[in-house]
Amino acid sequence: MKDKVKKYFKEAIVFVFMLMIIMNVISYYRALDLNKESLDIKSFRLIDNTEYLIPDNKKILVHFWATWCPTCKFEASNIEKISKDYEVITVAVQSGSREQIQKYLDDNELTFKVVNDNNALYLRKFNIKIFPTTLIFDKNKQLKFSEVGYTSTAGLYSRMLLVE
Repeated sequence: MKDKVKKYFKEAIVFVFMLMIIMNVISYYRALDLNKESLDIKSFRLIDNTEYLIPDNKKILVHFWATWCPTCKFEASNIEKISKDYEVITVAVQSGSREQIQKYLDDNELTFKVVNDNNALYLRKFNIKIFPTTLIFDKNKQLKFSEVGYTSTAGLYSRMLLVE
């Protein structure tokens, strides 16, 4: 009995490890088409109609998501957590009016900063094709990490810690 448990445990570990490798390869492949230029945007207009000025000399996480995206909804609490400790701006794409987005945020108890990209301006600028997509820029606004698909809270924090 003990040997069977050991065997299944080893198989589970190998499965999880292989799954992680496959997911990272898929994310890498999906990220190849992203715009790799530096972040040249100075400010964003948020859904509450305030202007968010991108701070100088601070790293920033830019997260693309949609209200209709199930993976985005699952990942939203991770973005919420990291937004408490780092500069985070999120871009809602194809998600309706600012009122509809605010209702989604309220219904899901989310408080992170949101830009409504109803004209797909930022979607095209960054060449985003899959949701969610997360970009992390260093304090000089150079792209250091990109993640296409789900990212865990630990993954987000570890990436932010690695960026200067």
